[in-house]
Amino acid sequence: MAFHGWKWLLLLGRQNTLAKVWRSRRGGSSLCWKRCCHWSTGKTLDPEVRAFLEENTEVTNSGHLTPEIRLRLLTPRCRFWREKPDLWPYGDPFWAIYWPGGQALSRYILDNPRVVKGRSVLDLGSGCGATAIAAVMSGASQVLANDIDPIAGMAMILNCELNHLNPFPITIKNIINSEAGNWDLIVLGDMFYDEQLADGLHHWLQKCIRTHQTEVLIGDPGRHQFLSHSIHSQLHKVIEYSLPEYTRQENHGLTSSIVWSYQPSKSLDNS
Repeated sequence: MAFHGWKWLLLLGRQNTLAKVWRSRRGGSSLCWKRCCHWSTGKTLDPEVRAFLEENTEVTNSGHLTPEIRLRLLTPRCRFWREKPDLWPYGDPFWAIYWPGGQALSRYILDNPRVVKGRSVLDLGSGCGATAIAAVMSGASQVLANDIDPIAGMAMILNCELNHLNPFPITIKNIINSEAGNWDLIVLGDMFYDEQLADGLHHWLQKCIRTHQTEVLIGDPGRHQFLSHSIHSQLHKVIEYSLPEYTRQENHGLTSSIVWSYQPSKSLDNS
């Protein structure tokens, strides 16, 4: 099975498995910038993992909304586009796909640096790290990237190197349902692919907004699970981007991606 077929499995089915992992890895104590970071500036990557990632991904900045950002991704020229998925040794590489919600968020930040300039930013479900990279490029004072896959964390460091940036702090714990962290802005893309996970995100984001007046921006190309969730009634459309042809093909015909501002009503249940 080629990776293109594997990617279709990621889109349809294997995200259910990932959602279960997000739900099962309960957040713990309060997050702080220094204590939670698994990787940061100067951290050395495992040489074997680094070599594997460098050998089996392609550095690219084409076919996406942000040509300013270079990323290591799985493309048709990579070995694992053709190999059987089971031969990939590190679990499903969600991070190796530049999903359309993340593309929209990154494009918006690069075009509107005032959104992050001088602010603390959490990139939730960071994947390849593109949106966190966009925030650093646009002048954020602090950036924390979060993903539950440790290989994603390693890939983010490689992507920082590609863009001549010092690696930002990265945590691989599940922070959903943990104590609300004190960030100025939370950004998350392509996270609403499972109803129970969406419920957890909904309530945790409400808590962050209520406790710290955090601003929340969500990127999504209009997946059914997102549009049909109750959170959608509390979103305000910020901007819509037409997706490049390559990204449309990768995502089976999705044509655009939207950045939403999440503004829950103050009258909502505070439980």
